[in-house]
Amino acid sequence: MRAMEITLNSPLDMHLHLRDGDMLKLTAPLSADFAGAVIMPNLVPPVTTPEMMQGYAAHIEAALDGAAFTPYMTLFFTALGEKELLAAMEAPGFFGFKLYPAGITTNSEGGVSDMAQADTTLHLMEELGIPLLVHGESHGFVMDREQEFLAVYRHLATRYPKLKLSMEHITTAAALKLLDEFPNICATVTLQHLIITLDDVAGGALRPHLFCKPIAKRPEDRDALLQAALSGHPRLFFGSDSAPHPRCRKEACGCAAGVFTGPVALPKLAEIFATHGALENLQAFVSDNACKWYGLAPVQKQITLRNTPMSVPAAYRSYGQEVVPMYAGESIGWSVVR
Repeated sequence: MRAMEITLNSPLDMHLHLRDGDMLKLTAPLSADFAGAVIMPNLVPPVTTPEMMQGYAAHIEAALDGAAFTPYMTLFFTALGEKELLAAMEAPGFFGFKLYPAGITTNSEGGVSDMAQADTTLHLMEELGIPLLVHGESHGFVMDREQEFLAVYRHLATRYPKLKLSMEHITTAAALKLLDEFPNICATVTLQHLIITLDDVAGGALRPHLFCKPIAKRPEDRDALLQAALSGHPRLFFGSDSAPHPRCRKEACGCAAGVFTGPVALPKLAEIFATHGALENLQAFVSDNACKWYGLAPVQKQITLRNTPMSVPAAYRSYGQEVVPMYAGESIGWSVVR
C-alpha cells in the first residue's frame, strides 16, 4: 500500500456535544484534535444566558487542560429582545443560537413549539448578523421528519433573507437541494451520515451505538451527502454531532440518541476522502468552507493524518464514565500522527 498523508490546517467541528461534569472531562480531550468546535447548548438545564454560557466555556477550557482548541459557544434559542441579543453578542466566545423544536431530541423540551413566537427575535438576529443553527425535524413519522421540516427552512430563508441559517446534521438528499435554492442557507453533516443507513442501525441485530437523531436514512440519501462532501460544496461543513452518552444509557430500553465519533472523526474522514480520490477537498470540508461563511479565524493548529491503521478502543473510561465510540474494537485505515 502506498504511503499517504495529509496535513490539515485548523480543522473545525461545526457541531459538537461535550456534556458537562465528569463526562465533559472524559470527552473534551478526545475531541481536541480539532482547532475548535461549535458547542451545543442542550445541557440540563439548557444554556440560555451569557452567564451560563461563560460558565460552561470555563468548564470546557478546564477539561481541555491547555489544548489549542477554541469552543465557539451557542445559546439555546428562546424569544429574546434586542437588549438580550446585544448582551449575548458582547459575551466572549459567543457564536450563535441553536433552535430546537420542542421535545425533538435530547434535552430539548424547552425548545420552540410555535415559530410565529420567534418572529421578532429572528428579525433582530437578521439585523444584528447573529447565526441561527437549527435542528430541523418535525414530530411526524421518524423517516419523514427532516423532509417535513424543509418547508420551515424555506419559510425562514425567505422571510429572513439576510439571516445566516444553518441546517444542522442534514440526513437527506432533499435537504441538500435547499443549498442550491437559497444563498443564505448552509448545512452541516456528520461522519455517520456519510457512512451508514437505517439498515446498519436496525436491519439486523440492533446496534444502539449507531442510533442518533436525526436517524440515518436511505442509501440514496447517504450517497448524495457523501458526494456533496467529497465535491467540496462551499456551504456544506463537517459537524460531527458527536454526542456521548454513558454506556448504560445506550445499551438500555429507551436508548439515548447519539453517536460518539470525536476520537475517530478526522482519521475516518481522511480514509473516506482518500478512498474516493478526493483528499484535496478535505481541508475545505473540515475548515475552509466554514471559515469563509462565518468569517472565522481559528487558532493555528496543524494535524497530520497518515494511512496507518488506528485501533479504536472498545470503550473510553475515566472519571467514572464509560463511553463507546463508533468503530469500537475495530481498526480504521488512517490515524493521527502524534
